[in-house]
Amino acid sequence: MKSAIRQAAEEEERVNYLENRMNDEWQQALAHLGTDHHKEFLEVAPWIVVLFEQRYEVRLDGERAKNYYVKESCGIAAGLFIAALHEIGLATLPHTPSPMAFLRTTLGRPENERPFVMFPVGFPLPGVRVPDIARKSLDEVMVEISE
Repeated sequence: MKSAIRQAAEEEERVNYLENRMNDEWQQALAHLGTDHHKEFLEVAPWIVVLFEQRYEVRLDGERAKNYYVKESCGIAAGLFIAALHEIGLATLPHTPSPMAFLRTTLGRPENERPFVMFPVGFPLPGVRVPDIARKSLDEVMVEISE
């Protein structure tokens, strides 16, 4: 299964990087990360967890029921999952290829589900390089309001 996921992910990423689905500005924004269409980590990681958003539910009578705040809920769940992984000493490299519909078909998920993010999970390999990404200071992201 991991091999099938890797092959499908690399095909989407090949189109992104080599056939210019991602424009030059987008590719320049990613350049410092050193990423490309090769995703061998998808087979090396012991586990792959895929978070799907469920845009609507299908009731027993076949009718659809819309789900609300789906992206917000998935974002919160993803953040908590990453924090939990780090707390127990595991690492992940969240992978969000665009488009990600291949995950729904590869994993046999229903039409009402859409992949939100994929988490290869495990221990970092010896010598792994992690980009030094500068974070914004607290003053840049928080406004304190007092009365």
